Amino acid sequence: MSYLAGNLETMTDTPARLLTLLSLLQTPREWPGSELAGRLRVSARTIRRDIDRLRELGYPVEATLGAEGGYRLVAGAAMPPLVLDDEEAVAIAVGLRAGAGHAIEGVEEASVRALAKLEQVLPGRLRHRVNALQSATVAVTRGDGGSVDPRTLTVIASAVAGPERLRFSYRARDGAASRRLVEPYRLVSTVSRWYLVAYDMEREDWRTFRVDRVSEPSATGARFSGRELPMDAVEFVRRGLRGGETYAVDVTFAEACGELPGWLREHAEPSPGAGPGSGVRVRFESSDAPEWLAARLALTGVAFTVNGPVFLADAARALASRLTEAAGPQGGAPGAWGG
Repeated sequence: MSYLAGNLETMTDTPARLLTLLSLLQTPREWPGSELAGRLRVSARTIRRDIDRLRELGYPVEATLGAEGGYRLVAGAAMPPLVLDDEEAVAIAVGLRAGAGHAIEGVEEASVRALAKLEQVLPGRLRHRVNALQSATVAVTRGDGGSVDPRTLTVIASAVAGPERLRFSYRARDGAASRRLVEPYRLVSTVSRWYLVAYDMEREDWRTFRVDRVSEPSATGARFSGRELPMDAVEFVRRGLRGGETYAVDVTFAEACGELPGWLREHAEPSPGAGPGSGVRVRFESSDAPEWLAARLALTGVAFTVNGPVFLADAARALASRLTEAAGPQGGAPGAWGG
């Protein structure tokens, strides 16, 4: 039963009937006109008129002739609205929450936007099911980034889209708690964390907030005219993480470019004097803490050599030393990971 479409008792109402017809057509199969008419308890002529209305709304419905002919929805030039049944809506919401709450690289920001739209119209009974599934599952996150409650992200994302002033409790790095009133500007995702770029009303300045330290966010209902951030939001976050400093990174990997993640491949070039299929050299600008960048490079699983800067090589060396010490003596008793 579609939560958007209504039930068969309302099929004399054209909007409800169109939504139910659209829900059926979005099932990947061809529907004979007679079967659609029977499902909706209308005539074949009414089905043809409704198909024409859907086409006028931008839904690409294809018709085939003959005894076995019928109707089916095909790919068009644009993405039309979808009609989902209860199970489909719950599945998508859970998947989007996983993608948004754990900063899956490449889809995290789109996950938040889509989740905010879906949860805005999700009925209470389905929201309860989504919450129950979410609380019963545990995701493995990458890096040292804390997981974020997707509901916090959707409240913030909706306030950004408003735009609407936002109140929330915030825990600083030293543990100090405060209440903030801000004009939210952008959500920015890094490989491990979410950040909110916003104008702090009490401090009268732009600030960056780690979203995993945000709690009890609530939109105030007060609209505002957007202020101009003096730079790109991503650059603003990067400067905040490194105090505005950037440095040149030069690393050589032992494997071919295809073995590297996308954020490194875009800066890769053949190593000097190396033949096709051999190692690659990667040079780029970074504002990450050297210790974190060394860990990210190690997590690629590809052997590498730091050509510069010296402090990044020192950070990699210190990381290797700590990991070697943590592993204990060779041949010792297996730890919890090895069982």
